[in-house]
This record gives sequence, structure tokens and C-alpha cells, in this order.
Amino acid sequence: MTKHREYPIALKRAALGRVAAGESIAEVARDLRLRDRLLYAWRDKVRLGGPAALRGLGRPRKGMPTVAAATAGEAGEGELTRAQRRVAELERKIGQQQVDIDFFRQALRRVRETR
Repeated sequence: MTKHREYPIALKRAALGRVAAGESIAEVARDLRLRDRLLYAWRDKVRLGGPAALRGLGRPRKGMPTVAAATAGEAGEGELTRAQRRVAELERKIGQQQVDIDFFRQALRRVRETR
């Protein structure tokens, strides 16, 4: 029987913050001694339901939004929520661009070394 482990929300947010900043999921998982599958799952939960989706197991507290409520509420969301979602999307894009830039810098450095 495998033991299920629950991780603190602060750890989840810190790990996803590092990924959003441009670190690879594999690198963050290795540093935190987690499975990369777990980080992918957390990332997907946040994409679907926002940061509130990172809550732990068990019954949600009263007034806490669920993933289904968050996705269903997209049609009637306010301007602030849309702006926050757009900012998060752009931050992810910047992180991915930073990863690409680092990759190409390293590739260029290796090409110059071989010449």
C-alpha cells in the first residue's frame, strides 16, 4: 500500500513560482525531491482553477471556490479577474521565453567553443 503525501500550499506555490520564472520542471522537481509528474499536475490545476485549486485533499471549506466553479464562472468573471488571469498568462510566457533564451545562449556558447 502506498502512502499518500500531502504537500503544503506554500511549497506548491513556491515550486510553481520557480517554474513560472523560467526554471525547468525537472530541475525544480530535482531540487525539491519531488516527482515531476506532481509539478505538472499542480501547474495544470492552477491553469484550470487558479491558485485556489491548489488546496489540499478533503472537503473544501465553505466559501472556497472549486475548480468546477472557477471554470464555470469564466463567463461572468469581473474585469479584475480577467486582468489577473492575463498577467499570469503573460508571466508564464515570459518564463518560457527566458528558458528559450538560456537554451540558445548555451548552444551559441558551445558552437563558439568548438570553433
